[in-house]
Amino acid sequence: MSDEVIISQTTAWIKSVVIGCNFCPFAAKVVLKNSIRFVVIPEATIESILETLVYELQKLDNSEEVETTLIIFPNRFDEFEDYLDLVDLAEEFLAAQGYEGVYQIASFHPKYRFAESYEEDPANYTNRSVYPMLHILREAIITEAIENYPDAGGIPQRNIEFANRKGLPYMQMLWKACLAE
Repeated sequence: MSDEVIISQTTAWIKSVVIGCNFCPFAAKVVLKNSIRFVVIPEATIESILETLVYELQKLDNSEEVETTLIIFPNRFDEFEDYLDLVDLAEEFLAAQGYEGVYQIASFHPKYRFAESYEEDPANYTNRSVYPMLHILREAIITEAIENYPDAGGIPQRNIEFANRKGLPYMQMLWKACLAE
C-alpha cells in the first residue's frame, strides 16, 4: 500500500472519528491550518522509529508551521502489548533527548485497549487509529488549548460516554469506513 493511501486513510480517521466524534476538540483547528506532518515508515524497526523520532523532533524545533507530527508504521507493531513497549521506549527516549516538557507522545493503535476494559468496549475506539502510530504534540500548544477550553479535564470521560452511547457497531462502522478511503 502506498504512503498516499495510508495518509489518506489516516486523514479520514482524523476527520470522521477524532473530529467527527469530537474526541479531540483541538484537532479541527490543526487540520484546517494544514499543520499536521505525516511520516510513514513502511518497514519500521525500533531503530528506524527512534531515528525518525529524533529527526521529527528536530524538524518541529525548526518549523513553526508544523504543529504536530504523526509517525505511522502500518506494517509493524500489530500486537498492542508490543506497541505499548514501543511507546514506553519512545517516551524514555524523548526525555533522554532533553525534550520532556517540550513535546509529548500520544498513542493510537488499531487494537487500542484501555487498562481494565474489555476488548470490544466501544470506548477503546476513542484511541483506535487505522494504523499503529506515535503522535508528537507540542506541550505549549496543549497547555494553551487546555487553558482556553472549558473543563478540558472532562474530555476523556465525555469521550468514553459518547462512544458507549453510540455503541460498538457505530464505532466499528466509523473506523472501518476510513479504510475504504
